[in-house]
Amino acid sequence: MSEPSVRIQVAFEGGQSVGANVPSEVADALSAALAASEPVFELATDDGTYVLSLAKVVYVRRSDRETQIGFAASA
Repeated sequence: MSEPSVRIQVAFEGGQSVGANVPSEVADALSAALAASEPVFELATDDGTYVLSLAKVVYVRRSDRETQIGFAASA
């Protein structure tokens, strides 16, 4: 069984943002680094590793469930 993942969206000063699916533990570690005023955080994703300058982070949006757009068949 794979570890549960969450979707995060990190917004920076100036309007740029980056989104990724990460394990819950990584999202928790990012929140802890922001609360501790750490200078940088290495965000490991399926696409690679982002080194985030936490002083430039405006907000982090976390979604524990995946959003689906469109029609779903009912059973």
